[in-house]
Amino acid sequence: MTQQFILVAYDISNDKRRTKLHNALLNYGTPVQYSVFECLLDTKAEKKMRKAVKSVIRTRIDHVRYYYLCANCLQRVETTAGKEVLSELPASIIVG
Repeated sequence: MTQQFILVAYDISNDKRRTKLHNALLNYGTPVQYSVFECLLDTKAEKKMRKAVKSVIRTRIDHVRYYYLCANCLQRVETTAGKEVLSELPASIIVG
């Protein structure tokens, strides 16, 4: 099954919901900052992740963004310190 690299970023002012979302996203990706996750997911896992996100957030006040990155974009990601971009990339990546 083909996997997609998705960067998930969120801005949630409520501490309880923010922590709950962070903990839920740990099942789907790697935190690179407290409110930013790198995820490598197939379609089924992505749907489950989005369902988990929806169950936590309040859509009128919480903000979640999903950035879909292609293989070429991933090769151009730079970091000054900390964790590297997911090291095991799939043989093929689809663009959302």
